[in-house]
Amino acid sequence: MLNEYTSPQAFSSLRENGRSIHRPGAHLAVVDHVNSTSPENFDAAEEADSALQMSYLAKNCEEFGIELFDIFDPRQGIEHIVAPEQGFIHPGMAIAAGDSHATTYGALGALGFGIGTSDIEHLLVTQTLVYKRLKPMRVTISGSTGIGITSKDVIMHLIRKIGADGATGYAIEFAGGTVETMSIEGRMTICNMAIEAGARAAVIAPDDKVFDYLRGKPFAPEGAAWEQARRNWSELLTDPDAIFEAMPDAEEKLVAMVEAVRELGEFTTLDSACNDLPALEDK
Repeated sequence: MLNEYTSPQAFSSLRENGRSIHRPGAHLAVVDHVNSTSPENFDAAEEADSALQMSYLAKNCEEFGIELFDIFDPRQGIEHIVAPEQGFIHPGMAIAAGDSHATTYGALGALGFGIGTSDIEHLLVTQTLVYKRLKPMRVTISGSTGIGITSKDVIMHLIRKIGADGATGYAIEFAGGTVETMSIEGRMTICNMAIEAGARAAVIAPDDKVFDYLRGKPFAPEGAAWEQARRNWSELLTDPDAIFEAMPDAEEKLVAMVEAVRELGEFTTLDSACNDLPALEDK
């Protein structure tokens, strides 16, 4: 996955060194970091530098043969939502992006992770990466949820429990009854925010919800290829005897959470925040 914000240097280096892209069809580019979100100014950037980044991405994608969803494309939108919506992300894939929230793709049983600009160039040219193996962590979430409790409350509860650096150096597998009952969008939320606990990647085993979500999407397999893909995806489960280096859980009742204003990664319950409003206003 490519965007206008973290790819310019990589493309410039490609030109300077006369390098080509190994598999243009394996990449998708979107504009979603510097463009205006105002309906009145939707087709323009608010700053000249932003407009330059957008036009440079368009030039790069045209020259190197990469598909681009620009701001005029009806499929455009948030980078890590656009790709799943179009069926570009499949279970079992490894997806690198110049954005740490690529962990979102774990909701579909794919391994997504962020990389730097120099890594982007290396990946474009070789379709490979030098990458340090991550430590495995399994988070089992089976706590009960009530009315108004969302997936964001769930992941904030975990971060509050293990800390903003509690998953540093880890790839998290989310499991448990609470996760299984979540919608795909809810799963995207907890995978997306796993980086707020320090994780480099997050994943959830694909199930029927994932298959139903992908069926019929533009980049999803069709016909016999779909049936074969679904059989293959169904086997992407963790071995029963798999060993994890850390296994925190969330079995207690889950409640609404808010982020405190005092320190990164500090969360509190909504009830407590309401009780502490006078103290917070003083700060």
